[in-house]
Amino acid sequence: MSDFKKNLLIGDVQTFSIVDFPSHIAAVAFLQGCPWRCPFCYNKGLQSLEQVPDPQWTFEKFFKFIERRKGFLDAVVFSGGEPLVQDGLFDAIQKVKELGYIIGLHTGGYRPDALKKVLPLLDWIGLDIKGPKKKYKILTGGFDAYGNVQKSLQILVDCGTKFECRTTCDPRTLNIEDLFEIGHFLKQMNVKEYYLQKYRPVEGDTITTDSACEELISDDRLLSFLSQSFEKFDIRR
Repeated sequence: MSDFKKNLLIGDVQTFSIVDFPSHIAAVAFLQGCPWRCPFCYNKGLQSLEQVPDPQWTFEKFFKFIERRKGFLDAVVFSGGEPLVQDGLFDAIQKVKELGYIIGLHTGGYRPDALKKVLPLLDWIGLDIKGPKKKYKILTGGFDAYGNVQKSLQILVDCGTKFECRTTCDPRTLNIEDLFEIGHFLKQMNVKEYYLQKYRPVEGDTITTDSACEELISDDRLLSFLSQSFEKFDIRR
């Protein structure tokens, strides 16, 4: 067994998804590990880069599963956590791609050099844009991450591989003007596809109301601007 199979830590698997890779039926491997501590994180159990005792999924088990599902599934998505944390990602993607699957990646843009390495193997990327530059350190739990995100975005803009940007609209941390600022930045970067994602209160958030979540993604002036700024724009609820 090669080292990457031993060391690639899978926290969970979604065996069937029609939303994680647009227009494709996919299996999603949620890789363990993320350096950031975003206040709106839905996968806090994946943050640690520690192998859980007696894991439900190993790479070998996942690989055997997608071997059996070939023909029913057409895509495999590597998500997280932050999949670019794990150095075995390239070899794992290459192994899966040999089965004939198309490959998607979800990332926050944490490691641009790692993104550049796996990019030739990818068919689609979903890049999370947490917020405007001035708030990035707060939105990632104290990490000065914006420079790496900007580098990752430039890599995607230049590469020609299909990608989208998306922002989770947490009203506790973002406001309408923040979303305008993000929109202006992405437009200047020549991004073609952008989505706002409705925030759903994470565990422990007992204060945020649904109306507050809706209000942030319902501003007519903002939606008009974003619709005119990108070839594809939509609200994901």
